[in-house]
Amino acid sequence: MKLFIDTANVEEIRTASEMGVIAGVTTNPSLIAKEGRDYATVLKEIAAIVDGPISGEVKATTTDAAGMIAEGEAIYALDPAHMVVKIPMTAEGLKAIKALSAKGIPTNCTLIFTANQALLAARAGATYVSPFLGRLDDISQPGIELVQNIHDIFLNYPDITTQIIAASVRNPIHVTDCALAGADIATVPYKVIEQMLHHPLTDAGIEKFKADYVKVFGE
Repeated sequence: MKLFIDTANVEEIRTASEMGVIAGVTTNPSLIAKEGRDYATVLKEIAAIVDGPISGEVKATTTDAAGMIAEGEAIYALDPAHMVVKIPMTAEGLKAIKALSAKGIPTNCTLIFTANQALLAARAGATYVSPFLGRLDDISQPGIELVQNIHDIFLNYPDITTQIIAASVRNPIHVTDCALAGADIATVPYKVIEQMLHHPLTDAGIEKFKADYVKVFGE
């Protein structure tokens, strides 16, 4: 399973990229709004750091297919080698996915909460579907079951090449569960990457090795 980072913070992206652990980036208007910067400028900066798919989302205020298509083409034009157009799961969104896919523009259908929605997006031509684990967990529905069901359905049909991006990942346990469920990708906040790095026994082991070295060889 590949890891993407879910953020619009360029420094977080740079740090994760330097560790060599991320293969792409997902963003959305809310994440970029938190940075208080121009959307297109941030996306171009990210593309210069990460050599992989970068999901840039159409504006939440754009609800018709024609508007999403126009915005999607503009996002893709920022960097055709890397940009993926992120589009919400709606009837108009599916129309936009179909149209953009027909032009060879990769798409990521977001806000997926049922396996049926994922199947619709795949049949419309989406390159990726993004089921949201954490938000389902928040309402006492097991989000990981959604990822598992989508994986199993797609596996039944070799003509479906749509990849699963497990989104709304809140903790390292989610990451492990997604990998076991067969997600192609998990997109995670930087803080989850940091949590994945650490274990108390690792930290204790490093301190012991250091103490043993100093005891024999000194500082």
